[in-house]
Amino acid sequence: MVPRCLPRPPSPAWPITRWAGPGTRRVLALARCRLRAALAALLLASASTAAAAADETVEALRQRIESLRIESDARIGAGSASARALLATVYEQRGFAPLWSDAQRERTLLAAIAASRAHGLDPRDYHADLLARPMPAGRDADRARAEHDLLLTDAFMRLAYHLHFGKADPRTLQDGWNFARTLDGIEPVVALAKLLTAPDPAAALESIAPRLPMYRDLRRALAQLREDERRGGWPQLTGGPKLEAGSLGPRVTQLRARLQASGDLAPSLPDSAIFDEALVAAVRRFQARHGLESDGVVGPLTLAALNVGVGQRIDQVRANLERLRWVARELAGDYLLVDIAGFTAQLWLDDEVAWSARVVVGRPFRTTPEFRAQMKYLVLNPEWHVPPTILREDVLPKVIRDRDYLRRHDMRLLDGGRMLDPQSIDWPPFGERPRAFPYQIVQAPGPNNPLGRIKFMFPNEFSVYLHDTPARTLFEKTVRAFSSGCIRTENPLDLAVLLLDDPQRWSQPQLQEAIASGRTLTLAVRRSVPVLLLYFTAASDNGTLQFRPDLYQRDGPILRALVAPFRFAPLDAPASARR
Repeated sequence: MVPRCLPRPPSPAWPITRWAGPGTRRVLALARCRLRAALAALLLASASTAAAAADETVEALRQRIESLRIESDARIGAGSASARALLATVYEQRGFAPLWSDAQRERTLLAAIAASRAHGLDPRDYHADLLARPMPAGRDADRARAEHDLLLTDAFMRLAYHLHFGKADPRTLQDGWNFARTLDGIEPVVALAKLLTAPDPAAALESIAPRLPMYRDLRRALAQLREDERRGGWPQLTGGPKLEAGSLGPRVTQLRARLQASGDLAPSLPDSAIFDEALVAAVRRFQARHGLESDGVVGPLTLAALNVGVGQRIDQVRANLERLRWVARELAGDYLLVDIAGFTAQLWLDDEVAWSARVVVGRPFRTTPEFRAQMKYLVLNPEWHVPPTILREDVLPKVIRDRDYLRRHDMRLLDGGRMLDPQSIDWPPFGERPRAFPYQIVQAPGPNNPLGRIKFMFPNEFSVYLHDTPARTLFEKTVRAFSSGCIRTENPLDLAVLLLDDPQRWSQPQLQEAIASGRTLTLAVRRSVPVLLLYFTAASDNGTLQFRPDLYQRDGPILRALVAPFRFAPLDAPASARR
């Protein structure tokens, strides 16, 4: 049926009407009217087709979600029942409506997936290859759209999880790891749904990544290292005798090129085969950045560090970006941070460093663990209750060889609270069976006590604490791994004053006076800060990239976890539920 059309005044869009006769104008008006009707019908049909297609996609999503509830799919939900359930719940709560029908939002998410490399992550973990494939048309189009939407949502969910918590589960890599993995009481499905519907998915994802200055600096360093790798990496130095001020020859030229490539030596300086003062200063900068003795001499350790390839340094940065994602939420407000690999400790109060010191940590065969605990009290003139490992491996063998060892070191032998005469004990059998030793050995307070004059207690399952030490010369060493697991710190009285936070009663002179009395005294701290024992082999110092030796070989497991197939690890219960 042709709709009724009325003649219209001539229009500039139809210039022929300016000279056409009345009959011609009527024919043209009728044609114009029919054309409008045809276009309206076409638009209505297109809308109906789009609605039908959308309905088909919704139905395909419903079927796919129901199958996900009962079947494992290595691509969707990383094979994890909890992750599949979370994904299904998000779609169920929105009536199975697609999440990525807006092409601009999809393009933004795909860009964020590609940019995950800047965080040290791998875009392939977020279906980058699958999402790049063209979608089929025809009979399978609806199912393909549903699958594509699910892949995009799962990619978003994985990337959000990785940026907030890290890809690897540190509880499977570190014994005793007890840092929380929670959303601070927010239901995961609520948090995810809010992020998923954000107008800019990339901005939403970036907002949950760590905002720590060190994380930002490591990302910037990662980009520079990758650029160095793209340009061919760093020159290598051939072996030979040590290089120092005044050395000559082609190896000095190699050294100059190597330090210029990594930015430790200005490229504008003239090439020379002479080890001059500018090169000495550059070597010292390199050594300081790599945890080496900064003497300006290229000996075996410095040569080995210079010949570490840029790819290995990229991996080191990636491992430490992951470490920061594990603990970023803890590094705020007031806390005491011990960086085990960096041999340093810092007390942060109101997000500012209030105290810092060099520390001595555990030897590679008696490592200092990584964990979180709460500072509770400190002890002046502490006794030393010899820990079981030190008792079995150090003290017992010495007592068996020298029966006078305990007396000379002011140590007592205790059975419960009862003191025993060491001469009454048959010591040799315990050399064969040290774990059968039933007694305790305690060293009295004094100048030779390994704990020094003060210890800081944050009760934990490892019996690890911070303490003073009589062996202060060890703080001058560059690599300070000499303890049996506890942390020896310099400047302990400065730390005590800050933690006690009672200047009227406990100034530093008053603490020194109490220590001089020789009496053991326990003092509760007013600043009960969390103590965080962590391990960073790459860090930043005012924007300068620092590398440290991986003494405990803890980078490797993280790097292997970063390339392994991903499985969601369950979150901890909220703190309120744990109480």
